[in-house]
Amino acid sequence: MEHNRCFFIGHHDLYRNILPQLRTAIIKHIVEYQVVEFIVGHYGQFDAVATQAMQEAKKSYPNIRLFLLTPYYPTENFIEIPDGFDGIFYPPDMEFIPRRFAIVHANRYMIEHCTHLIAYAGYTPSNAQNFVSYALKQRKCSVCNLFC
Repeated sequence: MEHNRCFFIGHHDLYRNILPQLRTAIIKHIVEYQVVEFIVGHYGQFDAVATQAMQEAKKSYPNIRLFLLTPYYPTENFIEIPDGFDGIFYPPDMEFIPRRFAIVHANRYMIEHCTHLIAYAGYTPSNAQNFVSYALKQRKCSVCNLFC
């Protein structure tokens, strides 16, 4: 991998304001870990807050890049690049994954191909918690869980 990459994953719903913690975690990843590429989905409140925090960080650190993860083939559901994003990231070979497994497969791909994971996951059963557990077992990326 040519540079440090961070993926965000978290529960669909947020029950407290984590924006200050998220801002701090992002700055730490940029300054201490030299992360230059961040990838976030767009399916829940955590993703929305992570996007907001990243767009704020880009004002102070213009060299970082923010990509929107899409688990569905872009020609099937055309996604325009939203303001504040540098592009869309579509994991390779996703067109061969059945639609109902696409989000799970895309998240797993990101965990396996990132150097860092910023998460908000703590209650079970949940896919977010399952992915954090998976990342910890794989030991391929460092995990910062803001749920605690």
